[in-house]
Amino acid sequence: MIQTLRDVKFLFTAPFILALLLVINWLTTPGDWWVQWAALGLGIAWFIALLRVLRAAILIGGFAALGAWLWRRDQRGRERVI
Repeated sequence: MIQTLRDVKFLFTAPFILALLLVINWLTTPGDWWVQWAALGLGIAWFIALLRVLRAAILIGGFAALGAWLWRRDQRGRERVI
């Protein structure tokens, strides 16, 4: 759970970090674009974090669907008894 929250946070902070690095690169060495390597690393990490968040969302959605199905099944059973 904690890791998923960190991944969600990273999905929003990574673009800001990359933008800051881009500005630093542009101001210090405009002819040498070293920021591309940071973008590659952050992009890979961002994609992995996105997959983790999607996996958690699918699991939570599946459990919610299972709970709704069981609740409806229980309600139908109670209607037949009454």
